[in-house]
Amino acid sequence: MSYAKKLFSAIRPTIKNRDGYPAYARSAEEQYVQTLVTNTFGNTFYADQQELLSEADGLHHEMVQSNPQFMAKALVYARNEGYMRLQPLYGLAILSMVRPDLFAKIFLQVVRTPSDLTDFLTILQGMGRGEGGRAVKRQVNRFLSGMSEYWAIKYNGRGRGYNLGDAIATAHPKPTDLKQQALFRYLRGHEANLSLLPQVMAFEEMKKAPTEAEQLHWIESGRLPHEVVTGAVKPTKAVWEALIDQMPTFALLRHLNALERSGVLENRYHLEKVVSRITDQRALQKAKILPFRFAKAFRQVQHPVLQDALRDAVEYTFSNLPELEDRTAIFLDISGSMNGEYLQIGSVFALALYKKTRGNSLFWLFDTAVEDAKPSRRDSILTQADRIQARGGTDTGAPVRKLLAEGRKVDQIVIITDEQQNSGSPFYVALQKYRDKVNPAVKAFIIDIAPYRSAMVPPQDPNTFYIYGWSDTVLSYIAQSAKGYESMVQQIEDMDLGAEV
Repeated sequence: MSYAKKLFSAIRPTIKNRDGYPAYARSAEEQYVQTLVTNTFGNTFYADQQELLSEADGLHHEMVQSNPQFMAKALVYARNEGYMRLQPLYGLAILSMVRPDLFAKIFLQVVRTPSDLTDFLTILQGMGRGEGGRAVKRQVNRFLSGMSEYWAIKYNGRGRGYNLGDAIATAHPKPTDLKQQALFRYLRGHEANLSLLPQVMAFEEMKKAPTEAEQLHWIESGRLPHEVVTGAVKPTKAVWEALIDQMPTFALLRHLNALERSGVLENRYHLEKVVSRITDQRALQKAKILPFRFAKAFRQVQHPVLQDALRDAVEYTFSNLPELEDRTAIFLDISGSMNGEYLQIGSVFALALYKKTRGNSLFWLFDTAVEDAKPSRRDSILTQADRIQARGGTDTGAPVRKLLAEGRKVDQIVIITDEQQNSGSPFYVALQKYRDKVNPAVKAFIIDIAPYRSAMVPPQDPNTFYIYGWSDTVLSYIAQSAKGYESMVQQIEDMDLGAEV
């Protein structure tokens, strides 16, 4: 084969996307990362839940055979940086079958909460693995040794599938003291000395309390978490008021609509308290709340003070991220398949990215046509994002062709899309022409928010960077990569898993 044939045959599309349009296949490692951080096992525009589950299962098994070390690192990354749960847990269950040594290294980095543990054990059962064997039991024991009263009442979930009592029965942990013995007996549904467990006792007494006053007493004295209270009793206005101080920032954000409907926020004191909490920059950073969560809350609340607080919160979420110094073109896919959460997320990130360029960028919307989004650096991200609506088909090459036609020189192109082109000329064809005629060094960042495995650019392109999923680290990654940092896959490969346990 001649050098020219070898070179140029490599950039031809090799597969088709979900809409039957020519596309490229990325490496197995990239496809794996994409699946981990974008596939929530939910239905999407082009694939149903069962189809995505089947594809994910195939990728997990392929990776555990071909590159288990990378698989382990990717599971840790997806759980802690991508904020995903079920896909990493599913991968962890498969890893436990083939590489128990790697499984042991990462177990506590992937199984972070009791919900993770019970879901992991549920997955094992669904795979026909039963209790998972000694390697699994050893790690479950390690997790259960850190069990607290708070976790016991928040995550027990008896009667709702696999629960903590089942986990104790599976692993048979040995209690280290009388309190832990009482806690394990309580979780198993056995008679226990609740005087050793004051928070558990408060929870059980609250469930039996005949009056609101008694409920409030046990909620406050036991500092009962909002999840167990609202799951055990129908919260009144007074109950919601008692829960405000005890709700973490993320929970407060999720329940703003309920607090507003209950009348709690008609009290100026409570309103100011809630506003102070959801605009606390340090708390927001610690909670690692994804910006699109604010967009969802923004659409649900009516109070103008709350809406302003949410606008501020989103700005604060991005305030500590690096500025993008070079001229940037931002393209947001607004086609029909992006409708709903994809577009909500994409709009927020595109506008945040625009603001981080300090106006040294352009922001265009595209379906099969292209239009200027007319962004404002002064208007809030949420207000502007709320105006962006989905429509039409997908032509990912259209914004690059417009860039070329107008002769605009940019240093980097950022396109936010689900990659499901169905008309026009391909993105990569347009990108090559732009590099030939305007800027051969332009970098392209493709932020792919869907779990489909096709790609717009061949893996051989060194100046194209794929970013999968959503977190507040996306903009940092773009800023770093623009200055020569490595790909997402390379960053994962460079991770240190720590010592075996």
